[in-house]
Amino acid sequence: MALVPVAEALERLLDGATALPGESVPLAEAAGRVLAEPVVALRTQPPFNASAMDGYAARFADVASVPARLSVIGIAPAGRGFIGLVGKGETVRIFTGAPLPEGADTIVIQENVRDLGGGQIEVTEPTAAGRNIRRAGLDFLRGDVLLQKGRLLDPAALSLAASANHPSLNVVRRPLVAIIATGDELLPPGSELGPDQIISSNAYGVSAVAQSVGARAIDLGIAADCHKAIAALVGKAVEARADVIVTLGGASVGDHDLIHDVLTSQGMQLDFWKIAMRPGKPLMFGRLGDVRCIGLPGNPVASLVCSQLFLKPLLARLGGRDHKQDVRTARLGTPMQANDVRQDYVRAVVREEAGALVATPFGIQDSSMLRMLADANGLIVREPFAPAAQAGAECRVLMLR
Repeated sequence: MALVPVAEALERLLDGATALPGESVPLAEAAGRVLAEPVVALRTQPPFNASAMDGYAARFADVASVPARLSVIGIAPAGRGFIGLVGKGETVRIFTGAPLPEGADTIVIQENVRDLGGGQIEVTEPTAAGRNIRRAGLDFLRGDVLLQKGRLLDPAALSLAASANHPSLNVVRRPLVAIIATGDELLPPGSELGPDQIISSNAYGVSAVAQSVGARAIDLGIAADCHKAIAALVGKAVEARADVIVTLGGASVGDHDLIHDVLTSQGMQLDFWKIAMRPGKPLMFGRLGDVRCIGLPGNPVASLVCSQLFLKPLLARLGGRDHKQDVRTARLGTPMQANDVRQDYVRAVVREEAGALVATPFGIQDSSMLRMLADANGLIVREPFAPAAQAGAECRVLMLR
């Protein structure tokens, strides 16, 4: 099978991917979710003319010129409006958020009032007509569309939905990713290793990638290199109603790379297998009914780079999110050799120098070296057959953090 270009592989992987159906969740659990339908105001806010300041509710005609003496006939704290009419020469002590009493049309802030005692005050500074009042419906009216479908529910959006009297919201269901590692040599972190064994690390990074775009991830563990063991975990993923099955390792061309055979025997329709990129050539993609299956390489760096390039955009789209890779223009910090048929993603440190970004690649790019990936904050993107480049040449950088 010919190597598939990166852009084509991504297009084929995303083909037909749309936001999952909506589900209703309590407002307290909606943070970071994506709206599946617009939010319409169920009430008017403010529901009445309200004081915007602590002060005194009065008639403008009585405070148009100062000093002005007024009689305090009551008090209006928030939540307990004054019952009665403010007449000529009268005022009501009022606090922020309280309803404007009938007859009053202006709020004089308390700093501009002198208490004369005996229920009398003196207004010492002029106040414009209608000042310091929040009119009914200032924020929104019942029936207004406040938030559009597809909006990510950030703190402001959540507070707005609450203010509009929504106890729950209809949000896009979070994609579920089932992760299956394969390999007789793998053991979980904390294990005592035998002479031929290594620690299984990829699932943790892949899970974090999934969660970064709001998806859920379940780690189904490590399958031995045999058809039955792998098939059993694939069955668990299907039973869990996973939207995406991600396998780690076992998708290459070795005698023990069984993922392709197991999934096709379960009914997966293979789309592509092997792409023109480095690291990450042995990437597999197919569909098992409505479930998308991604076979990631076993090498840790290749697994995480492919997750960034392919899994993350897919999960974002299924979750109803906008997602765009953060690709920037930079200058090379060191020379780079000519490239071959594959598109390279080269681990690098990207720094700002003299107002421009400078990307300096690490000298060793072995796809097993996780420490270098953790130290990198970007990947220099080298197109297939890119010529040799000198230090200072322009390059593209995919920012990781």
